[in-house]
This record gives sequence, C-alpha cells and structure tokens, in this order.
Amino acid sequence: MKVALLGTGFGRAHAAVYHRSPRVDEVVVFGRTPERLEEIAADHGFATTTDLDSVYADPDVDLVDVCLPVPLHAAHAVRATEAGKHVLCELPLAADLDEARRVAEVREATGRQAFVDMFARFDPATEHLLAAVADGRHGELRTLEFETRAALLWPGATIGLDVMALETLHSDLDVIVAALGTPRSVTAAGVDAGDGRSAAEVLLDYPGRLVRCLGSSLNPVAFGMSGGFRASFTGATLVRSFSGAPGNGMTGTLTEYTARGTRTVGLPERDTYAAVIDHVLDCLEGRADNRISPASVLDGLKVTLDVHHALTGAGR
Repeated sequence: MKVALLGTGFGRAHAAVYHRSPRVDEVVVFGRTPERLEEIAADHGFATTTDLDSVYADPDVDLVDVCLPVPLHAAHAVRATEAGKHVLCELPLAADLDEARRVAEVREATGRQAFVDMFARFDPATEHLLAAVADGRHGELRTLEFETRAALLWPGATIGLDVMALETLHSDLDVIVAALGTPRSVTAAGVDAGDGRSAAEVLLDYPGRLVRCLGSSLNPVAFGMSGGFRASFTGATLVRSFSGAPGNGMTGTLTEYTARGTRTVGLPERDTYAAVIDHVLDCLEGRADNRISPASVLDGLKVTLDVHHALTGAGR
C-alpha cells in the first residue's frame, strides 16, 4: 500500500499513524513549505515533494489522503478518484453542499472508494451513546450537550468564527444528527478574538429535547484539548469527558448515573485517528464496509453549514 499524504499541518497527525502502521509500505508527503516537509521526513523517513502533479501521476499511489485547507478538500477528493486513486478526505468534506454531493457522485461513477475522516464515529463512547439512544435502554433522551475546548495545536492553524463550525463543531454535529436526525432549525452565537481564536454555542431544535453544542479555541497551547458530552435520559445520565492532545495522548471516561448509583462504563481504548485509517485500510482490503462514505456525511454537513452561515452571515 502506497499513500500520498497531501498537507503538512494536520497531515502530521495522519503521518504519525502511517508511520506506526505495518500495513502501509510507502508514504509520500506533498507540501508547499520545505521546512515542514524536512521535519516530517526527519520524523518518519517519508519521501516528500512540492510537485503535486507528480503525486497524481504516480501509478503506484493507492490512496490519496487529503489534509489540505478546507476549500481544497472537494476538488482534490474528485481529482483523486478521477485519477483512479482511493481517497481519504479530512473533515469537512467540503464547505459547500453541492461540492460535497459532487464528490459522492464521482465516487459512484468511478468505482473508487472514498472516505471522510469522521473520527468521532469511531469513539467507543460515541458508539455507546448512539446505541443507548437507539435501543432506549435508559428511556427517552431529554437533553444532549456536546462541548470541545481546544488550543491551536497545529502549525499555522486558526479557528476563528469563519471556520469554527467546519473545523471544530462538525464532528459533534455529525454525531447529533446520527442520534436524532436533522433538527427543525439551528440558532448560533459566537465571539471572535480577532487573532485566529473564537468560541461559539449552538442550540438545535428537536421536539421535546434540549440539544446544544459548544466549541472554543480560546486557550493557550498548553491547554491541549478537552470536552465530551452529557446526555440526560428519563432513566439515566451519561457523561463523557476527555482531555489531552491528539497524537500525544488523549484520556477519557464515560460515567453512567442511575437510580442504582454511579458506574464507570468500561470501554476499549482507541485512538480514533488511527481507527479511521485502520478502517480505510480494512475497506480497501475487502474486510469491512465503508462507515464514512461521502454520502453518509451529507446530512450532518448540511447542519454544519447551517451553523456556519448563522455564525458568519455567509449565504445571507
């Protein structure tokens, strides 16, 4: 398996996973900044290039992993599949719903496999929550609250209100839509620090439920990342908390509170970024069915774009 990794920002997190994987034989990294490419080469021994056309022309590349800026995601997902490659695209798939649909259509037309890095779907706590909502083991869900608080953890990263919905809230909104379907409406408010950092809170309108989602990048690098969810059912409350830094150790717990008392839910330890890439490799080897196809992310992306428009005034 040869992988072409596009991007040296968040792409570093994916590079570390490929470096650890015995299933990946070769990686070439594309970037525009020689200094960052040199760092990745030194850390992992990967080949690097500043010639993007050579990546797509390479007949040995099996998978293109797109970790470029969001406005470039859809175009490169399409280009990869049309070039006969499989593609993994960092979230969000696109900043425009029509572009996202185009990726899904091209994937169908070419027969190539395409994946979107919806890592939260592979979090065991998220899987537990979705199962609890689906099977009603704790009764009716009444409130659901997600939050993610982070620093700017990758070189050159910014998370102002112009990207807050797309780059921070999207994965949580995707889980909410998976659990409850599409909300009747969304209401969002935010504050922008003016230095690439911001915070936003979203209320989603579901009959008989209170659902909210919060994201913040108003933290120093030492803060890392923390967050989780709180789900209150008629018969129990589930609280998920996590902290740490992606690629550098994340820890978390899921606690269940009922009339019988409190218990920590035993969950397998799982690096969700590695789990996504393992899933991609399993699918390419015929061992699994795709859980993160472009078509599967469209409903969650629509809600995310509604939030994006509410926070930025775009599309008005």
